[in-house]
Amino acid sequence: MRLNSINQFNIRMFKLLLILFLVSGDFLFASSIIMPENKFLKDVELIPYKLKLEGDSIRFTVKGSIPIESILTPKNPKVSLKFRAEQNQLDLGEIELKRNVANYEYEKKFALKFESWMAGASLEVSFFQGKKEGSQAQEMQILAKGVIAPQLMVKLGEVYPDEPIPLVGLFITTGSRVKEIARKEEFALMFDPGDSEYKSSIANQETLKRIDAFLEANPEVQEIKITGIQSPEVSEGKNSTLGMTRAQSVKKALGPRVNSIPEASLKMDSRWNDWFDLRLLLRDYKGISTNRKDELYAILMNQETYLEQSERLKKVPGFSQVAQDLFPKLRVAKVEITAKPRAGLNMQQSMKLKEALSNTNGKNELSFGEWSLAAEATQSLEEKAAIYSKMTELFRSPLPYNNMAVVRIRQAQRTLDQGSKEVLWEEALRLLVQAYRIEPTPHSLHNQGQILAFQGDFWGAYKKLSDASAMTLNPDFLQHNEALRGALDILRGDYKLATLRFEYSFTDPKDFFNKGLAYFMIGDYANATMAFEESVVQDREFGYGYYGLAMIAAIGGQSEVALIHLKKAISANRQLAERSYQDPLFEELRKSQEFFTEIAVD
Repeated sequence: MRLNSINQFNIRMFKLLLILFLVSGDFLFASSIIMPENKFLKDVELIPYKLKLEGDSIRFTVKGSIPIESILTPKNPKVSLKFRAEQNQLDLGEIELKRNVANYEYEKKFALKFESWMAGASLEVSFFQGKKEGSQAQEMQILAKGVIAPQLMVKLGEVYPDEPIPLVGLFITTGSRVKEIARKEEFALMFDPGDSEYKSSIANQETLKRIDAFLEANPEVQEIKITGIQSPEVSEGKNSTLGMTRAQSVKKALGPRVNSIPEASLKMDSRWNDWFDLRLLLRDYKGISTNRKDELYAILMNQETYLEQSERLKKVPGFSQVAQDLFPKLRVAKVEITAKPRAGLNMQQSMKLKEALSNTNGKNELSFGEWSLAAEATQSLEEKAAIYSKMTELFRSPLPYNNMAVVRIRQAQRTLDQGSKEVLWEEALRLLVQAYRIEPTPHSLHNQGQILAFQGDFWGAYKKLSDASAMTLNPDFLQHNEALRGALDILRGDYKLATLRFEYSFTDPKDFFNKGLAYFMIGDYANATMAFEESVVQDREFGYGYYGLAMIAAIGGQSEVALIHLKKAISANRQLAERSYQDPLFEELRKSQEFFTEIAVD
């Protein structure tokens, strides 16, 4: 009986213990659900949700709340913020907490002066509790990685590894030789009706003499294009090969004039059943009234076929006279030559130059224009420096001082040593001050602005460039000056004004890229796209145009397009790889495996 009582007691105790175990297990399980990761930082919010550089600062707000619950009330809670990079960090301190019935609330605005290391840094928020100082954070959350700052990509003329050295600084030229400007002229060699054999007629002989004179004055040939033309006359027949045969015949007649031209620079073409050349002749034709000419133009410019246009032209009063006068002039092969003028001095002048450079007695038999021509002709910066230095001894003019300064600026671009750069820049600034004292010119102000931009004095540079623009209306000068001014506008945060600076016909891919950046920063992605595409057209090896197109694609959610452009950008310029790995604009793109497989760099 006693044994049964003991057994019943043991059974009851076992059941009680089992219930307690199960209850405690449920409690622990429930606790694991109630205590998720970042319990106290789950409501933290960053406004805007990605960090963005505006002007020279990063501005953002951090806000949130910490829950207060009866069994989980935090003890002496603290929330702090830190900006951390691999080699640098900035402690932004604690954020004040305001206690309410159900939670602690916090909100704080920040404005940080941007430093270069912040571009790849992370903004971290941490939660602490307890009285012990220096204790580890109980919770930590990364609010943002990197800073959106495409404006920092603006090109001011700096030199980076693996990139071509850009031309900076503006020479004052005398006008005796404009090396960069190629000249283009067109010549026409005549043929008999329906014939493709070249005839050495008086008219054709005169044309060859004019070609020889042009080539003598412009010996640096860039391109020769020969186009055979076929007249609409019945006597010309319906053979579409006549034009090309005429072009080949003229090529043979030109002989040594084209034999030394590289194959890539000699182009052959023909036109048949095309009114283009008639439109050109009609422009200067005086045989009909202006009204009749406008009527013919209307037909020639419509979208009908060649035959339909031909039938319409025949119905216009006076067209028979036009055909009689102009059609024979279409039995030709046109020779279009693009070439540059002769460079430098002749042999006698060169000997005088060499003698003057070696003399210390001031003897000189060359004119100011000849000295300038010699300096402009040489490609060597050292030779330019020697000539301009001697000119400062012989002539009182701003030209040699300004141009010597440009040489020093360009020499600074060719050294990697920062100390050497600074020495060359300081010498250039002294030369430019002297040039301005002799005679104020916009060139010396522009070049001072370029150096100040390199030195990081953007406001000082901007003032110099503004003064330079006010001194001249020369469109070529303004194009270069306003392009640099626009680049500084982007760094200053005045993006709308920057877009106005780029309303010129540029050829430099960096200027188109800067223009694209300006439009990108104001959210005008249509104009930004056109500018970035133009940058690519001007130079596919530049790379930055592709990067700009990738930014626009990423913002538009076009991941595949963004990857294609990024791959091209990095293939052209390895410097862009590192940037793409930390650019917040590509944060979503970096979450995909395709990002690392598509743009992987060897």
